[in-house]
Amino acid sequence: MEVREFARFPFVRGASEFVRRSKVELDDLLGHTAFSQARMRGKKRVLDAIEKASVDDNSMATEEDRLQEILSYPMARILVSCVGDGFLIRRYALAEAKTAYDRMQTERVETLMEIAAELGVEATLVDDLPSMHFTDFLRFTSGLRSKEWKLVNTEVKKGKVALPKVKFARVLEQALHDKLEDELPLPVTRSMLEALRPDISELKMLAEQMKDRYQTEGFGEVDVESFPPCMKRLVAMAQAGENISHPGRFALTSFLFNIGLSREEIMKIFAGSPDFDEAKTRYQIDHITGEISGTTYTPPECSTMRTNAVCFNADDLCRLDWVKHPLIYYRAKLRRKRRSAPAPQAAKEGSAAEPVGRPESR
Repeated sequence: MEVREFARFPFVRGASEFVRRSKVELDDLLGHTAFSQARMRGKKRVLDAIEKASVDDNSMATEEDRLQEILSYPMARILVSCVGDGFLIRRYALAEAKTAYDRMQTERVETLMEIAAELGVEATLVDDLPSMHFTDFLRFTSGLRSKEWKLVNTEVKKGKVALPKVKFARVLEQALHDKLEDELPLPVTRSMLEALRPDISELKMLAEQMKDRYQTEGFGEVDVESFPPCMKRLVAMAQAGENISHPGRFALTSFLFNIGLSREEIMKIFAGSPDFDEAKTRYQIDHITGEISGTTYTPPECSTMRTNAVCFNADDLCRLDWVKHPLIYYRAKLRRKRRSAPAPQAAKEGSAAEPVGRPESR
């Protein structure tokens, strides 16, 4: 690869070697005025990840531009590691992976083969198509939901799966996403924390704001705090851009609709998923909620949730014998909260009392 590719794909080893040849030391990157642009770009990578789950392109016209762009990648990783927030790590990994995917689609297939080798994806070119063993294919596509990624819908010849460039790029996106999540956070030192303190504080605050917004946005009057742990986890996965299994998507969609969310509100919750396809997601939601099928489904019972591996972090209420369904949990939790709420103060004479509470969700 050349320097241009290093700037576009700064996670490859060649980019690190280029930095070493440029004799840039960590202390220089963190504090020298010559690298202020790289620090700003690194911070911008993280801000882009928080705000839009992608990384904007920067100018790469000159050798200096390309060096600063390459340096912005380790700078961003250092910042994310200093913040040390799991949500931010997942969001950042998603943004870098999605951006790499967009860029890979315009590269030669030979470049993608080099990137595959960097990411530990074993593949060879067969008739100009990347070809990989079916076990490796399953390893990187097990979380992808579309039918096109199911092995039964894929041609396998002599144990190998051949993929067009765009689909191979999607495999590499997943491999990069997994790699980044595994690597972060990096070890950080006191000197790093001191040098970057203002930026760390700002990024930490913005990440918290984004999490708060996710927790409340789109739920209307629904009481998110009363969700059973399984649904809280599935919502968090959707909002953090993590792939959710088909049973998980079915359970979450049917649960949200049955407690009062509209189809459009449910759509917004899934919109941050890596493989979000509006038309397919809308069809699935309309089917589960009865718009197409004529049947409004309810989520599976807790025993089925456990069988489908979408039961997470069961708490004391989950373990009660009579709590056998996510909707039972939700309504029981709502009743508990209402019973423990302070009694309303009597209205002053001559004034109307404010209504307290609301009818229980269906």
